[in-house]
Amino acid sequence: MNKTVMALTAALAMSISIPVLAAPPHGLPPGLQKKAAHGNLPPGWQKKLAVGHRLDRDIYAHGHIISPVDDRGYITVEIEDRRLRLLAATLEIVDILN
Repeated sequence: MNKTVMALTAALAMSISIPVLAAPPHGLPPGLQKKAAHGNLPPGWQKKLAVGHRLDRDIYAHGHIISPVDDRGYITVEIEDRRLRLLAATLEIVDILN
């Protein structure tokens, strides 16, 4: 009986800890998602812009397209006062235009 109780306790502890150890979802944290939904981009998002990095889809959703996808797969978007050239398939930043 003691082994059964120990096994059940271990199984319960493992089932509770698995969701805690799971990787967090990509994108913004819930508090920042709420702010972004109301039109306020998270503070400091411009600091994360660098050629070769990927733009968060939440931030991309706030921009508007300046030029559509060209023959090389690039798209130019404007987000607030920043113009970015992105690889349309992955949102990788190819060039920061201003």
